[in-house]
Amino acid sequence: MQEKKLLFICGFMGCGKTTQGKKLAKELGYYFIDLDDYISDQHDKTITDLFQEVGEEEFRKIETKALQECINDNVKAFIATGGGTPCFNDNLKLMKDNGKLIYLKMSPEALYQRLFNAKQDRPLIKDKQGEEMLLYIENLLKVRESFYNQADVITSGVTVDIEALKNEVLKHIA
Repeated sequence: MQEKKLLFICGFMGCGKTTQGKKLAKELGYYFIDLDDYISDQHDKTITDLFQEVGEEEFRKIETKALQECINDNVKAFIATGGGTPCFNDNLKLMKDNGKLIYLKMSPEALYQRLFNAKQDRPLIKDKQGEEMLLYIENLLKVRESFYNQADVITSGVTVDIEALKNEVLKHIA
């Protein structure tokens, strides 16, 4: 049986998990999976619609099941998680037991700048405005960083040097 070589990329919504994950997966020769896209395809709904329909608690159960499926069904994959994925249902342990975790770190202000014009696609912030949105990002990031900071590799999500990140990841999977 072939040894599993799974990589997970985590971080707050808008930090670039999908964008940078696709680039890094290509550089490393890994299959790329966006967990949110995987869930959307399974349920034939956007994450926002599914989240609104079933609520956060049920969504987190769906997310954990999808994560487990991606882990079980793949040997060499790079999986971009949802922003909250590592923070619920022992998902962090599940990822760390099955591969290496990369955290794209960004400040609340940088996240706010990225998210402001794309917030309609983000169920947790879509109804928030200006200072309220920034405060929400700051508070949620404080909670989530205790999970994110347990990653094997922590790098800036603002300026990602794919070559340097690839070399850092290779140290952990060699």
